[in-house]
This record gives sequence, C-alpha cells and structure tokens, in this order.
Amino acid sequence: MSSTKNVSKQELVIEAGRTEQQYWKDIWRYRELFYFLAWRDILVRYKQTAIGIAWALIRPFLTMIVFSVVFGQLAKLPSQGAPYPILVFSAMLPWQFFANSLSECSNSLIGNANLISKVYFPRLIVPTSAVVVSFVDFMISGIILLGLMAWYNFVPSWRILTLPLFIAIAFAASMGAGLWLASLNVKYRDFRYIVPFIVQFGLYISPVGFSSTIVPEQWRFLYSLNPIVGVIDGFRWAILGGESNLYLPGFLLSLALVFLLLISGIWYFRKMERTFADVI
Repeated sequence: MSSTKNVSKQELVIEAGRTEQQYWKDIWRYRELFYFLAWRDILVRYKQTAIGIAWALIRPFLTMIVFSVVFGQLAKLPSQGAPYPILVFSAMLPWQFFANSLSECSNSLIGNANLISKVYFPRLIVPTSAVVVSFVDFMISGIILLGLMAWYNFVPSWRILTLPLFIAIAFAASMGAGLWLASLNVKYRDFRYIVPFIVQFGLYISPVGFSSTIVPEQWRFLYSLNPIVGVIDGFRWAILGGESNLYLPGFLLSLALVFLLLISGIWYFRKMERTFADVI
C-alpha cells in the first residue's frame, strides 16, 4: 500500500508498499487501472487501420500458408497424421501469443512513462495488461483454427479438453519472459533492437513450421531447453490427437524452465521496480 510522508516544505514522497503482502493487496486495489490499461491498448492497437482487428487474423494466416507450402508441400515433412495447415496453426497460436507478448511487454513501461513517473501503483500491472492484450489476439486467431478444422472435417479427440492447461503454461512463459524484457528495456534501451531479433530468431528455432519429431532422438532433450518447444508440443498433443505424441522428458524440462522463467521474472521485476520512475 502506498504511504505518504510529510517532510520539509510540505514535500510529498510517494513510496511503494514496503511488504510483499501489501504489494499484492495493492494489485487487487488497483484492478480498475489494469482494466483501463488493457482496454486502452486493445482500442489503440488497430486504431485508424482500414481493416482493424482483422490484422490479428491475417498475419498468422499468411504465415501459416507460407509454412504449409515450404515445409508441407516442398519439403514433404511429416504432419503427425493431421492436415499440414492444422499442424502449423496449432503451433502458430502459442507462438504468436508468446512473440506478441515479448514485443508488447518490452515497451510497456516506456510507453507508460508519464503515468509511472507521476503516481504510485503496482508497476506489475503494466506488463500484465500487455500480455492480456496479446491474449485477446490469441483468442481471435483461434477462429482460424476452428475454420481449418471445419474445412478439413477434422474432429479433435478428447485431448482438446486439456488445452486450457497448455494455454496457462503459454501465459506463464509469456509473462515470465515479458517481465524480464520490460525490466531490462528500462535500464538498457538497446533491448528495443534486441527484442525483434529474439522474436525472429525464435521463430526459426522453434517447431512452428514443422513437427519437433523430426529432431533426432538424441537431440530432443537438448532441443527442449527452448521452453516454447514444450508449449508448442503440448498444444499439438491436445489439438491433433491421433499420432501426435508428447515427448515427456522434454516437456517436463520445458515446464520447469517456464516456471523458473516466471518466478525469476517476477523477482527481477520487483527488484528493479523502485528504480523505474527515476530511470524512465
């Protein structure tokens, strides 16, 4: 909870809650600010664009087409018994969510500099609202997956009921990485150039356009050091069913890394939070 100290010349010093318990209570108290920031960003994102929120559908759809042609038609890579566009898009959903969250979170504190430097509120609200905005795009993009399933008469198995679990894991991965980048971008503005590179490079080293089953068995565990690999494999296991199998050792490794990323991201963000108003 914020506290106000009276010092000489009636100067007011605004401080963050001194304890963790106070801090998390403050997040609940300022929940309306969270709603406002998230709703504002949703409205602003596609403002003054000709087709508006349809961009949330067009970008992943075009990427899916390119990957389906290159990897499915030309390279003839296996599709785990499902139509190749569905294989690709079941990975595009978590990847786009993760990539958008990194981009939005990294700039979230800088974009709200005026608000952060003037009033106290739990700064964790800012990057969290950015992740929620990316999650809205994720939900909208899910319409394409439903359309592809209808087009190919593809009926998912009972595994689809486990999809919320993997969505929660994707949210944790996005939140953890986003908190690290949001904190680092305040102190080191170089990250505004590094983040697009991370996103582009991550697309190629993650099993988005292909199945991770093509990775040689002896490298599968090492490949899972990329935490998004376990998230994508989980999505495919839940959506595709049938021949799709989950490489359990790699998934557990990715899950542990996601948990570590989230906990360390919260820790580092809280550690740097008191300096944000001064540095920004």
